[in-house]
Amino acid sequence: MKFIVEIDVMPLKALLDPQGKAVTNVFHNIGYKGIENVRVGKHITLEIEASSTKEAEKLVDEACKKVLINPIMESYEFRLKKAE
Repeated sequence: MKFIVEIDVMPLKALLDPQGKAVTNVFHNIGYKGIENVRVGKHITLEIEASSTKEAEKLVDEACKKVLINPIMESYEFRLKKAE
């Protein structure tokens, strides 16, 4: 089976997010004073071939931990659906 995977990678909440801080400052500078605590992350999409949903979840989890994220600085969550 082929699956479409969407992965969201975000900096850990305990860490500073310089990109998020910069975006927050830009919002304030252009008049959006009510926007606070912006966090900037990554959105990754991919297709994966697996025999079951459980196997696909395992493969995506391994790919995230080994390649796509830095576990010291980032967290992730993913969603997968069967490709049509």
